[in-house]
This record gives sequence, structure tokens and C-alpha cells, in this order.
Amino acid sequence: MDLAAFRDAVLADPSPVTGARVAAAVQTSGQVLGTAAVLEAVENLNADLRGLGPLQKLAQEGTVTDILVNGPQEVWTDGSGGLRQTEVVFASDAEVRALAARLVTAGGRRLDDSNPCVDVRLEGYRVHAVLPPVSTQGTLLSIRIRRPQVFTLAELLGDAPEWLPYLEAVVASRLNFLISGATGSGKTTLLSAMLGLAESTERLVLVEDAAELNPEHPHVVGLQSRHSNVEGSGTVDLGELVRQALRMRPDRLIVGECRGAEVRDFLAAMNTGHAGAGGTVHANSAAGVPARLAAMGALAGMSPEALALQAGNALDLVIHLERSEGGRRIAELALINCTSGGGLQSVPALKAVGGTILEGPGWAELQDRLAPWGLRRPEAGAL
Repeated sequence: MDLAAFRDAVLADPSPVTGARVAAAVQTSGQVLGTAAVLEAVENLNADLRGLGPLQKLAQEGTVTDILVNGPQEVWTDGSGGLRQTEVVFASDAEVRALAARLVTAGGRRLDDSNPCVDVRLEGYRVHAVLPPVSTQGTLLSIRIRRPQVFTLAELLGDAPEWLPYLEAVVASRLNFLISGATGSGKTTLLSAMLGLAESTERLVLVEDAAELNPEHPHVVGLQSRHSNVEGSGTVDLGELVRQALRMRPDRLIVGECRGAEVRDFLAAMNTGHAGAGGTVHANSAAGVPARLAAMGALAGMSPEALALQAGNALDLVIHLERSEGGRRIAELALINCTSGGGLQSVPALKAVGGTILEGPGWAELQDRLAPWGLRRPEAGAL
């Protein structure tokens, strides 16, 4: 179907694109289209106007979490089936750039040669765009899709149900925890599922840079950071949002992703009686979390000793996720403790090895923290 012949005539009218308008434009253009083709044209034109254009059908695939455009000839998706290249292509880089500019404009920002790297939030999407010459292979688009469907923890764990009682106990015991892992390992999805286990009488206050958490819970309040405007003012960062959240009577304070100076305010909140807090952090392993926290603390002007003291007293647990060809999985539960030398360390409590859960040196202490739930030691024994 050649949309170009009547596309401009349809889009020149700002009213909603309907079958009747498309049919009239087709007749004027001299083409002949059946009912099914007209309906397809309506869908495609609406995608061009308000959606993701040629990427819209990819976004509608229920298993896709990310769409990655590497110039006009390469479009990839990521999701439950892993990273794969699609058959979708653009006619030219100008078409990719036009789509990127439209999406960024819809998010209230500007994408041009003076602002070649932009991140915006839209209804259901987070969009990041990069223009040449910063990009060496044409216009780049990275689109994260926020799904309205929320998996229960049991559904999410799938073929690893042995982790379920431990995670349920973490929430019920109101431990302060971080979920760590690489990009795309499922940290946000797991956090949403765990928050769904919180008591219905609790008030959850979510602080995020981009709204992605969607817990199945009756009392959720969300705060979202704001970028500066074209004059360079109006910024509301995560640290400010954490401070505002503390004035909102949270039963649980949740920071969607800790990655900067906001860690100081988050740790301070946990150290002043706000139990049951949670968040995510990028790290390659549970053992790497202390170093990530130290780096973030440095951005907030905290010395390594001060960060270790705060984090050691505030955080109970790290839940580390790994991603492999077989999918995403929980790899380890580790305690976060201060060392005798004033540093910070993670102590493995439970670890997945070869399809079984083995207890680590921190298991006895974790068991004490979860004592009311009477969790038994893993049947496989110790590491």
C-alpha cells in the first residue's frame, strides 16, 4: 500500500483520522483500496500522527520491553525472547530523525543540532534519542515500553519458585533492600512484583526519574523528576523528591533507581525509621554493590567511611539478578554489612548454583532477620 499518495491530504486536516476520511483521500488520489486496506491505512496514519510510526506494531507485541533503532536499516527489540533484529526498516535517516523529533517534542523537549541527546517520558514509553554526528551511524532511538500488566511474584519467578518464600519474607519483615543487576535484567519488574506484596493498609511513595514502577497495590503515590526547561531552570531532581516524599507519610519509600547523589537522602531516610524501603541499582554482582554505593556517595560529597556507616546501618539486603540466554533469574541474596575497617561489604546469604539454592556465610544472620517467618535452610546445603 502506497500511503504517500494520500498521506499528506489526510494529515493536513487536524481532526481524527477516520475510515471515511481515508476513503475520500484514496478516491481523490485515484487509488482503489478495499475495506481491510482502508482500516490498515487508518491504523498506520494514526501511528504516524500519535504513535511510534513504523515501530507501533513492535510496541504492541506483549513480550517486547525495548525497541532499539540503530539508524534507518537496523531495528532491534528486546524482551522475554532476548535481543533480536526485526524486519522493520525506515526509508531514510531523515524519517528516523523526524519520528525522534516528534516524540521528543511530545515530551516537551527539543531535539536538534544544539540538543543532539535527549531523554523524554511519554504515556507508556521512555524515549532516548541521539543525532549525528554524536551518533556515528545515523539517528539512534531507544524506547523502553511500560506495560500496564503487572506480574505477580509467583508468575515472575516461573520455574524458580524456591525463591518465593524468601522474597515474601523480605517484604513482610519490612527489610530495607536493593535489587541489583545489569541493564535489562528485570530489576524494575521484580521490584513492582515485590511491592504488590505489601499490606493493603500501607502507603507506598515511589520516587523515579522516569515512571516505570507499576505495583499492584491500592495505595500508591508516584513522584517523577523533571528536567530543566529551555532556559535551564525548573529542575526537580531525585534528591529533592526523596525529601518531599518524607513529608508525605510514606509507609514504604521506594526509589526506582539509585544512581547519583540522591543516595544520601535515601540512606538518611532509612536510618530515621523508614523501614521496608526498596530500590534498584546497576551492578554486575552483589559484591559490586558496595563500590557502586561508594561512587554515588562521592557524588553527594560523602566520604567512603560516612557512606559505609550509613549504608551498613540502613540496608539489610541486596537481591541480585542475572540475565542469560535462558532469561532473567535471581542469582543471589546478600547482606550489606560494615567491615571492621570502616568499609562496606556484601555477604552472600543465598546463592543459585546449578539450579539449586545454596546457603552462604550470611545465611544465619539473614535467618535471624527473617526469624518470625521460620524459613528453613536450603535443602541443597552450604556453598
